[in-house]
Amino acid sequence: MTVRLRIDLAYDGTGFSGWAAQPGLRTVEGVLSTALTTVLRAPEPVRLTVAGRTDAGVHARGQVAHADVDPQAFASLPGRSDRSPELAAVTRLNGVLPGDVVVRAVAPAAPGFDARFSALHRRYRYRLLDEPAALDPLRRHDTVVVRDRLDASAMDDAAGTLTGLRDFAAFCKRREGAGTVRTLLEYSWRRADDGVLEATVVADAFCHSMVRALVGAVVPVGEGRRPREWPAQVLTAAVRDPAVKVMPAHGLSLDEVTYPADDALAARAQEARAVRTLPD
Repeated sequence: MTVRLRIDLAYDGTGFSGWAAQPGLRTVEGVLSTALTTVLRAPEPVRLTVAGRTDAGVHARGQVAHADVDPQAFASLPGRSDRSPELAAVTRLNGVLPGDVVVRAVAPAAPGFDARFSALHRRYRYRLLDEPAALDPLRRHDTVVVRDRLDASAMDDAAGTLTGLRDFAAFCKRREGAGTVRTLLEYSWRRADDGVLEATVVADAFCHSMVRALVGAVVPVGEGRRPREWPAQVLTAAVRDPAVKVMPAHGLSLDEVTYPADDALAARAQEARAVRTLPD
C-alpha cells in the first residue's frame, strides 16, 4: 500500500538537461527523485510523474509532480519534532536539494489525482527583450535578447488568431503515437514596464516544443517581415515550416498548473488520456 504525494516545486532550468531522468545527465527529475529517496529512506528510487516535462534550459515556478510512497516512511518524517509530515517533508527535501530546485509544498493527494492527466491547463510565460543594452544581467538566464525592434501589438494580434481547439502539427516536434490536437486557451503578448515583451500561453496540454515554436511564429510578425495572418496560415498548413524558428529554451517558464475540484480529478484524468481529435 502506498500514499500518493502531490509535490509543488520551482526550479531554475539553466543547469539541467530538462525534467526527464537521463543516464549521465543532470535532470530535475533525477535530483528530486534522489532527494525523495534519501529523506524517505526508500529501498528503491522514488518514481515521479510530472505535470509538464520541461526541456533543457526551461524554468518552472509552478511545476507539480506526484509520487507514490510508503505511508509509514512519510509519517515518520517529523521524527521527534511536533511538525506535520507535510511541513517536515518540505524542510527535509529543501535541505538536501541543490539551490536551483525548491519544493514549495508536499501533501497527500486527493483520490484520483494525477499530476499529468488531472491537469485542466498549463500556463507558460516567455520573455523577449528587443533592446540589448537594457538587459538586466540578473535576468539573463530567463530573458531572450533579439536585435530587431518588435511590435508587441502586431505579435499580440497574430497570436490571437491561433487560439481554440486546433491541430498544432505545424508547431510540434513529432513523437511516435502522440497526437497534436490541443486547445490553446490564451496566447497574448504585452510589453511590461521594464520593456520586456512577455507572452502568456495557456492550453489544456502542449506537445513537444509547441510553446517555443508558437513564439517563433509571431516574432517575424513583430519584426515586420511577415504579415499578421502568416502564423494562422502556417497552422492551417499543418506541417512544420522551416521559416518558424523554435526559440531558445531559457526564455520559457512554466508558471502554473491548474486542476479541477477534488471530486472531478479522476474524471479529468480519464478524459485527458483519450486521444483528442477535431470535430467533423
